Amino acid sequence: MAGMVPLSVLDLSPILEGGDVSQSLRNSLDLAQNAERLGYHRFWLAEHHNMPGVASAATSVVIGHVAAGTSTIRVGAGGVMLPNHAPLVIAEQFGTLAALFPGRIDLGLGRAPGSDQLTARALRRTLAGDVDRFPQDVVELMRYFEPAQPGQQLVATPGAGQDVPVWILGSSLFGASLAAALGLPFAFASHFAPSQMDEAMEVYRQRFEPSAQLDKPHAMLGLNVVAAETDAEAKGLFTSLQQAFLNLRTGRPTPLPPPIDDIEARFAAAGMTPDMQGALTTAVVGSPETVRRGLEAFVAKHQPDEIMVTAQIYNHAARVRSFEIAAQARDELAKAA
Repeated sequence: MAGMVPLSVLDLSPILEGGDVSQSLRNSLDLAQNAERLGYHRFWLAEHHNMPGVASAATSVVIGHVAAGTSTIRVGAGGVMLPNHAPLVIAEQFGTLAALFPGRIDLGLGRAPGSDQLTARALRRTLAGDVDRFPQDVVELMRYFEPAQPGQQLVATPGAGQDVPVWILGSSLFGASLAAALGLPFAFASHFAPSQMDEAMEVYRQRFEPSAQLDKPHAMLGLNVVAAETDAEAKGLFTSLQQAFLNLRTGRPTPLPPPIDDIEARFAAAGMTPDMQGALTTAVVGSPETVRRGLEAFVAKHQPDEIMVTAQIYNHAARVRSFEIAAQARDELAKAA
């Protein structure tokens, strides 16, 4: 039943057109505090680099900022792009976070660079073999979280013995297969790459091997939810994300723009359709009733164990209100279950 599916939050800490990074990070903390108040399960931040509209590049630092300003909600990475980093460094960072905020830190891992190739080279200095080593790097990282053994020469300090649940993130069958083989929870990026969502869920659940971390599959799906008092108002708010995707797809990423009245004309001028050839079709946009029905239908069709809600909305108060409406829909569905 839809009411039994926990809702979580994915935040890119959007930098607004006309705004700055400091305001974005304050907004992220305020959103997390509201998400905690509203009963959301997790609050995740994503690693992207050289993106003028994303303030969460130093993901572990922003996680610390958010975790310090909240008390109960789980806070984590959705995700850390592991090819950009040495596994030991990430183990130390998230071991530190887990020591500061016990029982509240998640670590989602992805194999994409979260950037363009020029930026990837600047981050890693070399691209040789990094992406191809992703499965081995995940296993190496997980070993650093195991309790240190007598005589062990390389120990993640902090890190060893810390409770840091590891997730695999993906938008293809590769991530689903890896998460299943390692017995890890899996988060699928259906909020921007939904084409293989159902196939990935099937692969993950059919091939899942129980592990020390997880005894049965746990799949979380990303979903754009933009809610307002009316369908028309919500569709207007959604045009900020549509513009941001259009700008990204045409090679000119920008800060998050304010809503516009005629999004169809903007897409037509670029020779594209508003659904970005399917990229933004996994979205629930509308009034409280529309959102309630949309969440119910999404759960019934795709059977996620959890939904990670994301909403790129220019006005922060409207963004908080959108998450309030989604939480109210969740509660109404729970009562009806």
